[in-house]
Amino acid sequence: MKRIALLMSLIVCAFALNAQDIVFTQVDTNKMSKIVFEKTVHDYGTIARGSKGTCKFIFSNKGKVPLLLSAVKASCGCTTPAWSKEPVAPGKTGEITVRYNTDIPGKFSKSVTVSSNAVNPTMVLQIKGEVK
Repeated sequence: MKRIALLMSLIVCAFALNAQDIVFTQVDTNKMSKIVFEKTVHDYGTIARGSKGTCKFIFSNKGKVPLLLSAVKASCGCTTPAWSKEPVAPGKTGEITVRYNTDIPGKFSKSVTVSSNAVNPTMVLQIKGEVK
């Protein structure tokens, strides 16, 4: 019985050491894109009900390979993002247009989550303001 327990312990240790090799493998960030936004928060301030609730978030690819946005998701249905599905070359810029439904009166604070192939794969953008 002790031999079986010892054998099982050795097998578990072998798997653990192998898993550490996998977990601690470094990623070469020089071979990745890097998304950098000019701003991550847009404050509409106070806007009139029914007015144009559109803003743009400009970003650059500061990496060495093309940047591809895989998903851009709003936190709710009152916010609609739009973006180019084409890769952004290194050193070039792209934009995400966000539209907020200004038919809803009151203060708002919404987020848009951007997923990409960048070294910083998830970024969160925020819009906020008040519709009078």
